Amino acid sequence: MPAPHTRWTQRIATVGVLAATAALVLSGCSGGVAGSGDSGSTDGPIKLGMLAPFSGSEAAFGDYMKNGAQMAVDEINADGGVDGRDLELVVEDDACDATASVAAAQKLVTAGISVSVGGYCSGATLPTLPIFMEAGISVVIPAANSNALVGQGAFLINGTGAQQAGATVKYINKVGAKSVAVIDDNTDYSKDLANSVIDQSKTDGDFEIVKTDSVNPDEKDFAANVNNVLGANPDFVVWTGYYQAGGLLVRQLREAGYDGPILVGDGSVDAQLAAIAGAEFVDNVVGTFTQTPDMLEGADTWIADYTETFGEAPGPYSTQSYDAVRVAAEAIAQAGSTDADAVTAALAAFDGFPLFSGPATFADDGTLEGSGGFVIVEPTGDDGAFVMKDNLQE
Repeated sequence: MPAPHTRWTQRIATVGVLAATAALVLSGCSGGVAGSGDSGSTDGPIKLGMLAPFSGSEAAFGDYMKNGAQMAVDEINADGGVDGRDLELVVEDDACDATASVAAAQKLVTAGISVSVGGYCSGATLPTLPIFMEAGISVVIPAANSNALVGQGAFLINGTGAQQAGATVKYINKVGAKSVAVIDDNTDYSKDLANSVIDQSKTDGDFEIVKTDSVNPDEKDFAANVNNVLGANPDFVVWTGYYQAGGLLVRQLREAGYDGPILVGDGSVDAQLAAIAGAEFVDNVVGTFTQTPDMLEGADTWIADYTETFGEAPGPYSTQSYDAVRVAAEAIAQAGSTDADAVTAALAAFDGFPLFSGPATFADDGTLEGSGGFVIVEPTGDDGAFVMKDNLQE
């Protein structure tokens, strides 16, 4: 690795080593191209583009992602940049909406980005991939993890829906549930995760899927869905949608008399779930999620630096976005160029690059090799924040 990157690489490597010692490191429409990227440029700042939700129902995650990415940019620039050039983060709001994301992606292309390091909602990320690919822009995705994104030429820092489903099935087996209901919210991400859980239950589950159902996330009253689900008498419920509808569904399941375990997907792992459901209704609620900084031993300094810089603690996908920038910078450094083909080749050749979630080696389809780093969390932290419950290592 070129000398200018030594400090920031060593820093995350130290976190990884400490976390490994504690056994905590574990292995989310193309409209054409409105301009062109900056692939192969040789002067000026290297622009990295980030699409994230800063408005709409998932806006809580946007600042977490932007701040994590900016922290990496600032550190790399303080160490001399990449090949003597500073990085510049260019951010656009995709509002977790497919139409908005296409327009936002075209703005990033016009702005001259070299690598895309964004993507939270899978349904909003998927239609941007052809735009970036056509413009010759490499893509590193920090959060979106639908299986539909796999094999599209992008590199996923987050574990995939299939890996998250594997963690779900493993946990259901572990607690001994035998009859499971799976509910989605009809979005691409949610249905993809639900279908993955159902498929993997057939091969790896010691339980039966007794009911599947879909809610309309724009509604507030899920009484019909609740009745359908509870009529099947499940002893475990899986919810794969986002937290706004999820909070209402959890509350209405409890009010209808269901007191069994409810497992939510990573789209609902936010303190807003408890705020919407009501703190008294989230007992026995858990989630699947990749680790956040507070779950990692050895990340205290990183958390303190983040908090000092941005005036608030990091949250979901801060570390993945931080790592996405580091991965992009490392690939550009190894390629010796921002040329998309060279950067993509460098990404494909990664072998154990140290991330918060563990050493990164990409499979041929662009996913992280291994389990994707999913763990089980529960909303028992301050104000309903999710904290580590089970690292699924036993």
